[in-house]
Parts: sequence; C-alpha cells; structure tokens
Amino acid sequence: MSSTDYNYDEQGQFFPFFILTLTSLITLPLTYTLLRPSKVLENTAPRIRSDYRPEHGDIIQKQKQKLLRKERRLKRIFTVLVGYVVMAWMVYLIIVTARSTPKIWDPYDILGISRSANEKAISRHFKRLSLQFHPDKVKPDPAKNETIETLNDRFVELTKAYKALTDEEIRNNYIQYGHPDGKQSFSIGIALPKFIVTEGNGKYVLMVYGALLGVLLPYIVGKWWYGTQRYTKEKVLVASAGNIFREYKDDLVGGGIISALSSGEEYKQMLKDEKAEKGLAKVEKKILSDGDSVEGITLSAKDRKALADLENASRRKALALLWAYLGRVGLDDPNLEEEKFGVAPTAFTLNDSFASIALAFGNLQPILGSFHMSQHLIQAIRPGASPLLQLPHFTPQIAKSIDGEHSKSHMSVPQYMALSEEQRKKISVGKGLLSEQQYASALSVARQIPALNVSKSFFKVVGEKVVTPSSLVQLVVKARFIPPGSINVPEVNESDLIDIDPDEDDLDANKATKKRKNDSDERVQPPLAHAPYFARDHSPRWYIFLADSRQGRMAVPPFTFTTFDKPIFDKDGKPTFNMQTLKMQFQAPPQVGKFPFSLYIVCDSYIGFDTVGDITLEVEDLAKAAALEEEDDISEPDEDSIAGQMQALKTGQAPAPKKRAKKPVDESSEEDESDTDGDADDTSETDTETDTDGE
Repeated sequence: MSSTDYNYDEQGQFFPFFILTLTSLITLPLTYTLLRPSKVLENTAPRIRSDYRPEHGDIIQKQKQKLLRKERRLKRIFTVLVGYVVMAWMVYLIIVTARSTPKIWDPYDILGISRSANEKAISRHFKRLSLQFHPDKVKPDPAKNETIETLNDRFVELTKAYKALTDEEIRNNYIQYGHPDGKQSFSIGIALPKFIVTEGNGKYVLMVYGALLGVLLPYIVGKWWYGTQRYTKEKVLVASAGNIFREYKDDLVGGGIISALSSGEEYKQMLKDEKAEKGLAKVEKKILSDGDSVEGITLSAKDRKALADLENASRRKALALLWAYLGRVGLDDPNLEEEKFGVAPTAFTLNDSFASIALAFGNLQPILGSFHMSQHLIQAIRPGASPLLQLPHFTPQIAKSIDGEHSKSHMSVPQYMALSEEQRKKISVGKGLLSEQQYASALSVARQIPALNVSKSFFKVVGEKVVTPSSLVQLVVKARFIPPGSINVPEVNESDLIDIDPDEDDLDANKATKKRKNDSDERVQPPLAHAPYFARDHSPRWYIFLADSRQGRMAVPPFTFTTFDKPIFDKDGKPTFNMQTLKMQFQAPPQVGKFPFSLYIVCDSYIGFDTVGDITLEVEDLAKAAALEEEDDISEPDEDSIAGQMQALKTGQAPAPKKRAKKPVDESSEEDESDTDGDADDTSETDTETDTDGE
C-alpha cells in the first residue's frame, strides 16, 4: 500500500522554482503594461514649431516633469526591477545549487548488463556477480568504508534486479510500478527556505504569515478597491465631483466656473497644512490690484466678492492662484510661482467633471462655458481677455493697442491674420509693441494653428433618399484645416463634398471603411496645442454638437474628434487643405417636420476659433420615402425593354438588371416603424442639406 511523505527539501531543490514562478506571475504582466505602446494622444502627436520661451519657463517645465513622473507610476517600475532581480537570483540558485535527483530504478544498470541480453545470458552474469559479491564470499574493505550491512544491501539489490528480469511476478511489478517491490511511497519536498522550518522559529513563521495574509493582503486589496471607488471616469475625486455638482447653476459661466473648480478636494491635498495660508495675502494683493487697469487683468466685482466670501484657506488660495495663472500675474516668489502653474492642470481635469455635470442637465450656457474654460486654462488667458494673447510675445497692452483704445470687442487671431501684411505690421511692430523678431515668431505660431473651416454640413440616412421618423440619421460635416494667414488656399472641389457610402453587397469596400475607422495608426493627429504656460502637453479635441438655441438646450450631445482621416500638414509643415469628413450618428425625431438647430464646432485648445451655424433637419413621412424609391425603380430601363436596348446602343453598355419594386408602405400600419424599406442603389444627400457658415 502506497503512502505520500511530505518532508523538508534539504537541498533546496524546489524552493528556487517556487519563488521564480510566483515572481514571474507578478513581474511579467507588469512589464507588459509598461512596455506596451502608449495610446495616450499626447505621446504620439507632433508639435507646433516655436522658439518662444515664456517667463518662468523653467518652473513650468519642472511642473510638467513632475506630472509626467506621477503618470509613469514609479512604484510600478520599481516593483518590476525588484521582480527581475529576484528572478535572476532564483535562476542563479537553480544553476549553482547542488541537487540530488533520485535515479530511476533500472535492473540492467544495477546488474551492469546489456538490455539486449537474453535470460540465459542474464543468469550466467548473475552467477558471476554472486561469486564476487555474496556476503559469504567477500569481506568488508575498511579502506572503502564497507560494512557487513552495506555488503548485504548490495547483494539484495543485485538479487532484486535479477528476479525483476527472470521471475514473472516480480517482473510484472517492475513493468507496472517501476520497482520489483510494487507501488512505492511518494515523497514531496516542501519548497521553503531551511531557516523557516528550523526548530524554534515556528512562532516567527506564524507571525509573518499572519502579517502577510491578515494585514498586508487585505490592506492592498482594500486600497485598490477604495482607490477605484474614489475617482470618477473623469479621474477626479468623487468628493470633488460632489462639490462641483453643488456649485452648479444653469447660468454659470466664466468666473463662476473658476470658482466652482476651486472646490475640488485635490486642492486640499495640494495646499494642505501651512501651504494654505503661506503667501495667500500676497497672491490676493497681486490679483486684486488695479495696477495698469488693463481690461482682462483686474477681477470683476462679482469675482472679487466670490473670493472674499470663501472661508476655507486651501480653496481660497487655490482660487487666487487660478486667477493669477489666468492673468499671467507675476508673484515674485518661486514657491508661489510653482503653485500657480501647478493648479492649472488640476483645474483642467476638474473642468471635465463640470462638463459632464453640465451635459447631464443639458443647459447650453454652462456647457459652452465649460468648453471655453478649457480654452482659457490651456492658454492661460482670463475670460474676456484678448484672444491675441495666445500668440508669443503678446501682452495685454499690445493687444489693447492693436484692438484700438475705444474698441468694445477683441480682435481674434483669424481676424488679425486676415489683415494685409502692411496693415498688420503697422499696428504690431514699433516702440512699445513687438520687435521684428517677436513679430515673426508670433506669425509663425499663428500659421501653424489647426483651424477647422467648415465647407458643408448636411443630414443623411445611409441607403435612403430622405430622413424618416426615428431613423438613424448621420450629421456629416465636410471641413478643411486652414491655419490663419494661409495663402493660395485652393477652391473647394465639389466632388469632395459628396458623401457616398459603399453598396451593402460590396464587402471589400465596407471592410476597408471599417478598418480605417478602427485602425488608429492610419488616423492623423493634429499638433499638440501651443500652450507655453500650461504645465502639461495637450492634444486638441474638437466637439461637434447640435443645440436648440431658442430654448438654450442641448439637442444632440457632443461628438469628440481627436484624429482625422487625411494629413493636415505635409512633411515640410505646410497645410494640405485636405477635405476632412466628420460623421455623427443619432436618432431622428419620431415626428414629421422641420427641425432647426444650431451647429456648434468648438476646439478645446484655442480661443476664437469656434464655428456656429444654422442647420435644419427635415423629417419626411414613410410614404414619401417609398414613393421616391418606387420612382427610382421605374425610371431605370429594363434590360429586355426597347428603352433598355436604346440605352445600350447609346452608351455601349447594357443597363443593370432591374430590381423588383417594393410594395408601397402602408402608413396606417407602419407609422411606428423606425426605418424605411427599400434597397436604393444610389446614396444621395437629403433635401435638408445646409451649408454652415462660421460666425
């Protein structure tokens, strides 16, 4: 009867394999997460070429590196390095540690005879061995440390080997179990270091296992679980999202949004203890000073009151630092400057949470306010200040001079670049304005900003002539990137404005279209936002949505575009003016009629580049769709008809086989249908096509 014997592995044979396996299970997956190609847009996008370096550029770069180190997760890198060190040590132990591997019991090897020997030869050989090793024939040799017991054991082993080859019953045991005595006990070595099982260390082993399984493991799992529950999908603390939700109002814009963002719990962690009070009075004095009284620099009475009413020191300092950052106010203190540039990336993330809350309510004003706030945070420009401050070397004084002393509105970058070279240079270069070199640097950046110019926008339903109630309708936007100041811009090719879908039975075309949508490597990224004051790289995002401006409500939630299907700039950095096709799909209204919308296209990175236009969605009834389809079927001449033969004589080609016309749709029985029947070959635009002019 067999038994299983568990014992300590004296030679440490199994311990390195055990530790190597456990370490590999942790280290290799972590290595994959570190080495796999990053899908973060900021890591793969090109940059706008500029030699401009802002004041305190070293502090901004320091803050950017600090954020990068945080995102790289140094703890994970350290864990991987330690894991590979442990794995290398275990491999070394496996190679150099002396191990005794039990040999397989082999009667031929014990007798020292060939496996091809027959039974007669085996018997003769055993007789010779008996004469040589029988305990009665040989005496122990002290020089070889032999005793009577070792001689007896050796002869017994020889006898077992002989019988295993000649005795039928014993030979069956050997063949079935690998040993003449039948099934043997199984010994398992415990893969633990020797010091753990040494007598007297038992209590310490229990303490270690108790700490690992009862304290460390629950702590790690709990921390991971609590960490996943602490953050929203926008990667802000749940508590911060709650605070912003309480600050939300239907008319919140500009300074109100900045005040709401200062309620984030992240600022309490960033400005805790003595940091909350230290330098607060100095920052407030700087931002509240009327100074030169330049528009966009001083705070409004409402924003001053919002700051003064705050009692929490960390939030009050965060709000003051945000105003200092947006106003590019010098604080004359390296620590305060570092904090000033550190609050902006956090506010940008919190603004994503505010945008989600605003979208949930559906009010247009705060939604637009959140998109515009991301522009101001990236460009470090206060709401209401001149958009020209986005260009290098521009100051509020220079921007005010270009706008004109008595101007009530600010000139945008596209308007500035649309001026003639002579006029633009006249108002920009001179004493108290820009130098020739600064002017050239500003124009260079302006000509690289990817400004999306809409050529055409319309609604369509794939495979249908008209939009029917509750159908899946596509909003198609045809647009080109035309940087401000571009010259020799080619005219729009009318063929580029046509959107043709492949036939349903064209599998290759449909597969290629689907691959282009899914393959991010073939998509083109615009350059990173030119944001010299923002301590984080940012890839621009374009939001396209429909709104009911009369009611001030969102109609179709925003679709976000970060990559495009055609190159924006060529290898030399010159714009290509390629026509880009942007598509958004949503469900049409369930009733027939004309639905006017405002089409918004907003870039989250640049101020003054928004596009707003009117567009109308016309929803037709199902009967009209069926009638149009039947007309198409009738208008196509049959191949066997006289008209078809005449067409063949004219064109040299036979007409395509005519498809059988569908029965007209019964409006009374199918008024709740979400799609129309029909297999129209041509995909054309709806009657509701509307060109959108940017405002």
